[in-house]
Amino acid sequence: MAVKNIVHDESEQIFSRACRALPGGVSSPVRAFRAVGGTPPVIARAAGAEIEDVDGNRYLDFVCSWGPLILGHAHQAVVEAVTRAVRRGSSFGAPCEDEVALAEKVIDFYPAAEQVRFVSSGTEATMSAIRLARGVTGRDLIVKFSGCYHGHADHLLVAAGSGLATFGQPSSAGVPEAFAGLTRVLPLDDLPRLEALFAEEGARIAAVIIEPVPANNGLLLPREGYLEALRRITEEHGALLIFDEVISGFRVAPGGLCELSGVMPDLATFGKVIGGGLPVGAFGGSREIMRQLAPEGDVYQAGTLSGNPVAMAAGLAVLTHLQHEDAWRRLDELGAALEERLLPVLKNAPFPVALARIGSIFWMALNTNDPPRAAEAVAPDAGDLYRPLFHSLLNRGVNLAPSAFEVGFISLAHREEHFDRLAETLDAAWAEHPAR
Repeated sequence: MAVKNIVHDESEQIFSRACRALPGGVSSPVRAFRAVGGTPPVIARAAGAEIEDVDGNRYLDFVCSWGPLILGHAHQAVVEAVTRAVRRGSSFGAPCEDEVALAEKVIDFYPAAEQVRFVSSGTEATMSAIRLARGVTGRDLIVKFSGCYHGHADHLLVAAGSGLATFGQPSSAGVPEAFAGLTRVLPLDDLPRLEALFAEEGARIAAVIIEPVPANNGLLLPREGYLEALRRITEEHGALLIFDEVISGFRVAPGGLCELSGVMPDLATFGKVIGGGLPVGAFGGSREIMRQLAPEGDVYQAGTLSGNPVAMAAGLAVLTHLQHEDAWRRLDELGAALEERLLPVLKNAPFPVALARIGSIFWMALNTNDPPRAAEAVAPDAGDLYRPLFHSLLNRGVNLAPSAFEVGFISLAHREEHFDRLAETLDAAWAEHPAR
C-alpha cells in the first residue's frame, strides 16, 4: 500500500497561529503530538468512522474523540437531539426534564447506582466522588494505582515509586506536596502490597479508586479475581471502593465493569459516552451515600453548567440508541472481528506486539509477547517504536492516538472492511519500520 502524498499546509498555518494563542497550541496536551513529533492535522469535520482535516485529507478514525463517540461521528440521532435542545436554550442553570431522564437511564443501566449527580467532566466526577468518600468516612487518605488516570485534580496527579506504597509525589508543577501526600500509590496486579498498606494505614483510608478497565497507560486488563479482592479488602477496613468508569462505563456493557464483573463499588464515575460528544461527567452510588451531598448533606459540590440541557439531550440520545440497537453485542462482534484481522498481521511486526482488547477498546502493546497488567510492565521503549508506526499509518489515512500508551476505540460506524484496511496499513508500515 503506497504512502499518500498528504499535504498539511493549512493545518501547519492554523497550528502556527494556535501556538501563539494557546499553550503548546492545544487545549489538552496529548493533542500537540509531542510524543510522536510533527504537526497535528487540524480537523474540520467528521462523519461516521472518518475525520477530515482542513487540507481535505480524510482518515479512518480509531480515536473516536478518545472514547465518547460510540455511535460514530455526527450520528444523526445525536445531531437531531442537540439541534432540538439548543433551539430551546443552551443553558438554564435550573432543572430540566432531560437531566432527569438521563439520570434515570444511567440508574437503570448501572447496578451500583441508585442516584447520580451530573458534572461537566470526568475530572470533576472523580474529584467530587473522592470528596464525598472523605466526607462519608471522615478519613483523609485515598489509594490509587500507577497507570490509572483519574483526571487532573491535585490529589490525583501523583506518580508511583519504589517501596510498599509511595507517599504521593506530585507529577505536575503547581500541586502542593501536602495535597499529594494524602494519596498512596500502588502498582496494579499486586494484592500483597495493597493488603500490607491496609494493615498499616487502613483506619485512615477513605477510599480506593481504580479504573476497573485501566485504559490510560495502555489497556492493563486485571486478572480474574482482582476486583473481587479489592472489594473484600475495602469492606474489611471500612473504606469505600470507587470505580472510575469514565472510559469503560456504557461502552464495554450497559453497566460497565460493574455488570461484567459483578463487583459492586460504593461509588462510580462516568463521562465520555454519556455526553454523546459534549462535555458531561457524572458520579453515582447508593442513596445512603449520595444523600450526604448538598443540599441534603454537608458535602458541597456544585456547577453552573452541570446538567446542561444540550449535553443531557445528547447523552440521552446515545444511551437510547444503544439500548434499542442491541449495540453492546454488535460492538463486541466488531471487536472480535478487529482482533481476528490484526493478530496475523502483528506476527509480521519487526518486534513483539501483543494485542489487548475488551469489547470495543483495544491496544497494541509494543515490544512484549504478553499484554501487561501493570504500568511497570509496559516496555520502556514502546514510545520510540510507536513513533514511526504512527506516522506511517497517518500518512496512509489511518488515525490512531498520538501516543503509544493510549488505547483505540471502535464505534458502531465501523465496519469489517475498516479493519481490513487497518490490517493492510499495518502490514505496509512494518515493512518500512526502522527496527527492521
